[in-house]
Amino acid sequence: MTTLRYPTGYELLLDRRANKGTAFSIEERQLYRIHGLLPPTVSTPDLQMERFMENLRNMPDDLSRYISLGALQDLNEKLFYRVAMEHTQEIMPLVYTPTVGLACQKYGLIFSKPKGLFISILDKGHVYDVLCNWSVDDVRAIVVTDGERILGLGDLGCNGMGIPVGKLSLYTALAGVAPEYCLPITLDVGTNNEQFLNDKYYLGLRQKRVTGKEYDEFIDEFMQAVVKRFGQQCLIQFEDFANHNAFRLLKKYRDDYCTFNDDIQGTASVAVGGILSAVRITGKKLTDNRFVFYGAGEASIGISDLLVVALEREGLSTEEARKNIFLVDSKGLIVKNRPTGGLNEEKLRYAHEHEPITDLIDIIRVIKPAFLIGAAGQGPAFTREILELMASLNKHPVIFALSNPTSKAECTAIQAYEATKGQCVFASGSPFPNLEYNGKTYIPGQGNNSYIFPGIGLAIVTCAIRHIPDELFYLAAKTLSDQVTEEDLKAGLVYPPIEKIRDVSRKIAVAIAEYAYEKNLAALYPRPKDLDKFIQSKQYTVEYEDILPPRWNWSNKASSKL
Repeated sequence: MTTLRYPTGYELLLDRRANKGTAFSIEERQLYRIHGLLPPTVSTPDLQMERFMENLRNMPDDLSRYISLGALQDLNEKLFYRVAMEHTQEIMPLVYTPTVGLACQKYGLIFSKPKGLFISILDKGHVYDVLCNWSVDDVRAIVVTDGERILGLGDLGCNGMGIPVGKLSLYTALAGVAPEYCLPITLDVGTNNEQFLNDKYYLGLRQKRVTGKEYDEFIDEFMQAVVKRFGQQCLIQFEDFANHNAFRLLKKYRDDYCTFNDDIQGTASVAVGGILSAVRITGKKLTDNRFVFYGAGEASIGISDLLVVALEREGLSTEEARKNIFLVDSKGLIVKNRPTGGLNEEKLRYAHEHEPITDLIDIIRVIKPAFLIGAAGQGPAFTREILELMASLNKHPVIFALSNPTSKAECTAIQAYEATKGQCVFASGSPFPNLEYNGKTYIPGQGNNSYIFPGIGLAIVTCAIRHIPDELFYLAAKTLSDQVTEEDLKAGLVYPPIEKIRDVSRKIAVAIAEYAYEKNLAALYPRPKDLDKFIQSKQYTVEYEDILPPRWNWSNKASSKL
């Protein structure tokens, strides 16, 4: 029974956190003056969910379903998350990749109601004032983007707001972080996308991107304003910043703020988790493998750096570990003194003493990798010839096509299985359906960051973790891999089934919380005796609250005193 105060009358039906729709009891309807504003039948939450799913499945396309889910989230938050939690495999691709990519591209057309904050470069000097316009004071997790590199779609400017909204929806649906703790933010510094600048429906600033000193001052002000408004322990997750900003901003802020970059560190963690599972299928020691990464941006560098940590755990030195990792960018294999150049500080860590090679298939012939990992965001690149070559080099070649959305994947699941005659270990960033090949059912794994960042967020908001060292991401990867059963491996899965993701997120949160207390990174005091039970008790639930005020009877007490 709650003691919170709720609006009455029609306003109650507009409050997404209080609204139960047709599930309001007759007593609640009469007391809160909404009797007659709803049909007379009182529905169960399960029937409400069934009705919504019936409508959703009858819609013509995924963008329509995305819009419908967004409308439900605005109308009845508990029902939205009940739908997302009970039908995770069906709903996750609609609220996030791949559908969110199309939603961002069409954002100017489909925008209806704000779900976060838009802070523009024109607000420079007043970022704190904009943050004060958010009505919730206890914000514990922010996902922020500047829209410059949305998935594999490039600069979408203000339209990138779909990413923070989608990510934070998954914080709640997949880990149970209370939605009132979450705040999506877009920092609008302009866009270099000419299509949007000329689009009458574009909702962002119609100017080229601000860069350099002014941009840096703006980001500095934002970080300081978040701490002033919400406290030092508020998590700031950077999302879809371009490479040239992502690495340097992470390096700049990681020691002074509670922050991480999901494209670098989250992607790394889920990929390394998949790698640790894959070697259980191939039967080879982690240190006996060579890894070729197609792409050398945030994702590939982040995965490589965390893979080095994993290889060090197996006994290799840092330099020995890096010798097993080969990166390929638009100019070919990354090698020292490459005539075509293009080597930044991050790439140079993995530059080998080797002759330059341009074509991916030639690189594979020479390097002979066991793992081929795509994270370039450039679309189909793993041709049948390349996949067949991987199969000729390995009994069980490992193919990870991690680029999002689906249109940017390096290959599809069916292409990988057919070219390798069903022998490959496959995972992708966006989901692919189960498939039949040669009488066997294959279940493609989805190496989505959603296995990682919700659990990390849950640990941070429940235990007030102050900083996020790289060790946490290796720990999350190892915990994720440990949840993959032998039965999962036999089905070709390198990740737990998506239906188990809420439990997986909690186990990741518990492992991270234990580490944080050991290293004095958690500010919640005293330390809970049973972290698993404590974190589980803090997970958001989709059960409707009894909104009737406390009630008690005076009559017996009064009569007894006469």
